[in-house]
Amino acid sequence: MEHTPSIAKRWSSRLLFVLASTAAAVGLGNIWKFPYITGENGGGAFVFVYLICIALIGVPIMIAEVLIGRRGRHTPGYSTLKLARESGRHSAWQITGWLGMITGFLALSFYAVIAGWALAYVFEAANGTFTGASVVQIDDTFTSLISSAPRLLLWHGIIILGVVWVVGNGLRNGLERAVSLMLPLMVMLLIVLAIYAGYMGDFAGAVQFMFAPDFSKLTIDSVLVALGHAFFSLGLASGVVIMYGAYVSKSTSIIGTSIWVAIADTFVALLAGMAIFPIVFGSQLAPGAGPGLIFQTLPIAFSTMPAGAFIGTLFFVMLVIAAFTSAIAMIESSVAFCEERFGLSRWRATFLAAGVLWGLGQLTIFSFSGAGWTQLNWQVAGKSLASIFDVIDYLTSNILLPIGGLLLAIFVGWVMKTQYTKEELNTNPRRFNLWHFVVRYLAPIAIILIFLQLIGIIQF
Repeated sequence: MEHTPSIAKRWSSRLLFVLASTAAAVGLGNIWKFPYITGENGGGAFVFVYLICIALIGVPIMIAEVLIGRRGRHTPGYSTLKLARESGRHSAWQITGWLGMITGFLALSFYAVIAGWALAYVFEAANGTFTGASVVQIDDTFTSLISSAPRLLLWHGIIILGVVWVVGNGLRNGLERAVSLMLPLMVMLLIVLAIYAGYMGDFAGAVQFMFAPDFSKLTIDSVLVALGHAFFSLGLASGVVIMYGAYVSKSTSIIGTSIWVAIADTFVALLAGMAIFPIVFGSQLAPGAGPGLIFQTLPIAFSTMPAGAFIGTLFFVMLVIAAFTSAIAMIESSVAFCEERFGLSRWRATFLAAGVLWGLGQLTIFSFSGAGWTQLNWQVAGKSLASIFDVIDYLTSNILLPIGGLLLAIFVGWVMKTQYTKEELNTNPRRFNLWHFVVRYLAPIAIILIFLQLIGIIQF
């Protein structure tokens, strides 16, 4: 590592960094998960707590990750190794960066499969599959898709090839060009969908549900869910932010850009809610329909709405874009690692990382299709893990991400010399001290609570 030169690539501008980071953060978590967990946890009160958690925990940790990337100027594992040594600490602290890379890659292995579902649904909606369909027919469409290994292999393969094409073209011609086109298009589609939903659905009911807090419906568990989602929705502890931070120029304000990314990410999450809930309420469907809200509940609404096939197609195109921009971000640190560690060209590094990713994706694909070798009967902390996919999902979401977040807070708050963090943030003492306090004390406590709740040690 001592002989490996620092990464020389830089974002073309601060705006491109904000766009790329926002595109990375805005994914299935915002559009698929945020609406249904809002529905499950009481609506407005949950949104209120979520916004507080983004401000108090999400932004400070994001600042910490960008700081590591920019000062380290390497892939996540090598950046944390360099900074640990620079601060006179044990090189074992490099696990902070490596864990994030591994977690992000594992999560991407099933994330890309779900992105394939969304791509398949673009064509299902465009072909009129949902038009006039019954609830049973819509459920059968979903079951037929996820239980068919050949179909999942096809759609997953297309997503992987798209990721290879963008990432293989490098930072300027690949990532920057893709996000500068895709993110504005995605937001535009969301706005069109929200306007349509507002006119055709129950706009007043959606606003009441999302923005009128009823704290009687809020539980401690709901608060921890909001805290966990605020943390995970920004793409933290997955190697993405550190890697993107390595491309940030020295003149860019870490604090300012991190705040803008969080604002943009939150705006898209709320906009997604306003595109979905008016349709849900207007069709007398359940807002707390769980993970099936996007792939089963919404198509029921599209089946009876005016121009439902067209609107459904737009919706799933938007969902594919959101998933795709996150996918190219989640694989970037692995591709850059292959370049840095093995001296590979950009294209060879991309094919290597994508090949491994495609192989891991088979575990999820065959878990859904019911292949016997993927089926399990494990019980962990009161949760039933019925397949290899369930294990990977549980491991990344409930164990590796919280541990990774905790290590990041400890690394920046306690392991790195304060002198170095001050140099990177270059802000007034009052603002720095507030951020340092949050990273040192508040964030670790919050993340430990999330972790204990996720693994079932504490329940309220």
